[in-house]
Amino acid sequence: MDAALLAALADPARWRLVCLLAERPRSVGVLAQLADARQPQTTKHLQTLERAGVVTSQRNGQRRLYTLRPGPLRDLAATLNRLADTADRPGGPHETYDRHAASLDAERRAAQEPGWADGRSFGFRRTLAAPPEPVWHHLTEPALLTRWWTPNDLRVSELVFEAEPGGRIVLEYRDAEDADSSDVVVGRAEGVVEEVRPQEHLTYRMSPLLPNGERAFTAHVAFTLRPTGTGTQLDAHWRLDGSTVESADFIAGIEIGFGQSLDKLAETLATAASRHTDH
Repeated sequence: MDAALLAALADPARWRLVCLLAERPRSVGVLAQLADARQPQTTKHLQTLERAGVVTSQRNGQRRLYTLRPGPLRDLAATLNRLADTADRPGGPHETYDRHAASLDAERRAAQEPGWADGRSFGFRRTLAAPPEPVWHHLTEPALLTRWWTPNDLRVSELVFEAEPGGRIVLEYRDAEDADSSDVVVGRAEGVVEEVRPQEHLTYRMSPLLPNGERAFTAHVAFTLRPTGTGTQLDAHWRLDGSTVESADFIAGIEIGFGQSLDKLAETLATAASRHTDH
């Protein structure tokens, strides 16, 4: 898109001239009268529009007539429509943003006193295109966890996962496009592994940390793996306690954020299964 065209159209006085020229070609003097402006000022605005390619002019006897070139405006409109369609596509990031905004509003209104969300639970189920063994590896091995254990717009920047009872968990995440880690840390959580039954059951507790280092809440997370004829049924259950008033923003993102993470896990395993089949 031509930046000169956008800059030319951004000025209210020039936009008024464009609107007048859309009706019919007009002279500088008439345009100045209709726009309630001085003629020298109007001439400068028209010259700017002409350099941007949105108007053209020609001498007609004693006066110079300006006319609008519709092509650049149509090109601009098409570009803006494409941008709007990209932002408005069903299931896209902007739709997710709107859903998250609604959840944020609801949770913030509910968070009136400590313990407000204690006992809340969330359930997730995914049918995965892999047997329990590789699924288990993706749930417990740091190198594989980093591939999926954040929502779509985030990335793991630090991860510790000790897959044994009493093992330590640390998860730090940043914006996915913060390549040099110069932006702020989006979030950090710490926890402890509680129960480990390889390829069957995994439980741990995790606590997102507030900016002051205190726990926002504690999530007791349980994974259950069941083999199916084509892969694995994975069930995940969250139960919350220790919720603070400040935890509302974290809790608002659980359903969407962890759901996206599990979708990434499913996609990762499906891609690996497809490559294995091809080989």
